[in-house]
Amino acid sequence: MAASFLSLGRAAACTALLACFGVHAAPTGSLLGGQDTRLPIDLQAASSDFDYKQNTLLFRRIKITQGQMQVTAQEARASGLNFANSEWTLLGQVQIVTPDGKLESDSAQISFRNNLIAHALAKGAPASFEHQLKDRGQLAKGRAASIEYDVPANTVQLVGDAWLSDGQNEIRGNTLIYDIAKQRVLANPNEKDAGGVHITINPKNLPSPPPAPHKEPAP
Repeated sequence: MAASFLSLGRAAACTALLACFGVHAAPTGSLLGGQDTRLPIDLQAASSDFDYKQNTLLFRRIKITQGQMQVTAQEARASGLNFANSEWTLLGQVQIVTPDGKLESDSAQISFRNNLIAHALAKGAPASFEHQLKDRGQLAKGRAASIEYDVPANTVQLVGDAWLSDGQNEIRGNTLIYDIAKQRVLANPNEKDAGGVHITINPKNLPSPPPAPHKEPAP
């Protein structure tokens, strides 16, 4: 079952969160799903408030575009406009769209260190994502109260009524952790969640059996 959710971890949570403000985040061909992070970033907003003394920024009804990636939110706060060392908070109808997927949440927090995304956390009621699995032509989906991407640990963690589907099979639990390097899904680690884990395995679609041969009625 862990292997069946391999594409899910890469395809959706990581892709969408890493693509948010993707400048220098990773080279082309990585978890960004082909997004060229060398492209310029275009930022549009209904209004902005720059506090140079405090080095803080506030944007309202913001839209950030880089190539085919787009991020929108009702409000965005940042501790700086550079990505060397800054914190970004997106609030209200947050949507991150990449060429192959989409993530939606009520809020998202992104941390940058040395021009790299160090941590990303999306929260919602629930936060959700979806991604088209090109190798199988299926739509992968997931949702949870929070979706967290830890870059140093290289893991994606879904917490709070978490649900994952690879387009065919499903897994539910309060806590689901996807380890990208080990290609493993941990559900209810340390057995702390009373609800345990619920897995639904749906049979693959098989061709219909051929019709029975027609027999003439006996005279």
